[in-house]
Amino acid sequence: MDSRPIGMFDSGFGGLTVARALIDLLPNEDLVYVGDTGRYPYGPRDLGEVREFALEITEHLLLNHDVKMVVVACNTASAAALDELQQITSVPVIGVIEPGAAALLEATRNGRVGVIGTVGTIGSGAYQRAVVQNSSAVELSCAACPGFVEFVERGETDSEQVHVLAERLLAPLVDADIDSLLLGCTHYPFLARTISDVMGSDVVLVDSADATAFRVSDMLRSANALRDGAEGGGVHRFESSGDVEAFRSLGRQLLGPELDEVAAITWPEARS
Repeated sequence: MDSRPIGMFDSGFGGLTVARALIDLLPNEDLVYVGDTGRYPYGPRDLGEVREFALEITEHLLLNHDVKMVVVACNTASAAALDELQQITSVPVIGVIEPGAAALLEATRNGRVGVIGTVGTIGSGAYQRAVVQNSSAVELSCAACPGFVEFVERGETDSEQVHVLAERLLAPLVDADIDSLLLGCTHYPFLARTISDVMGSDVVLVDSADATAFRVSDMLRSANALRDGAEGGGVHRFESSGDVEAFRSLGRQLLGPELDEVAAITWPEARS
């Protein structure tokens, strides 16, 4: 048994979809979630800059919370830093890209699949590589969706404006006649209704959150590192580098009652 918490981070609220899946699947586990809202969005940023953010947050989780695993609950950060984090970090590090790609391939019926994500994620080619490594027998269409993250971070998940934006950005995927679409950003499940309206009911939307949670569970079980349920239910800690009250208010709407208190964190460069 390993009673240390699981650490996870995202640029803001999107990773709460993964946190929700983990809390539901592993209710005995302690969890520390860092929402880097002071520096969101990651998607338009240079991947080298995002890599530095990911290294900094991972170091924070290890030094200040002694986590037993790090979940990079952000597709852009996974694309930018996952490989390096896995090489240099003393605990297991898992991202959302590979589990999501595997789930996408399991969902398809006609072999024509799609991935949407931030500019940084799609531009990195990370999903393209992950899909090819799992199967070369599919046709993959990708589309960057700038603006989606900002709508979610403002709590505008069903406005007319986001619907109009979705129609424009998703048009190439509608034309590609895909049957399965991976929401390649952890913010996007909050827009699932809008995305489904545009894509049509025949297109299966694949969310990497559940697949990632199951991968975490499998890894901890294999390492005999699951927390003993005799200690009671897990404790969930949330931290934000931005407006903590805004994070608590919107985050509670998106995640649920587990998100009660939010602690403020400040990065070293912001203190100087």
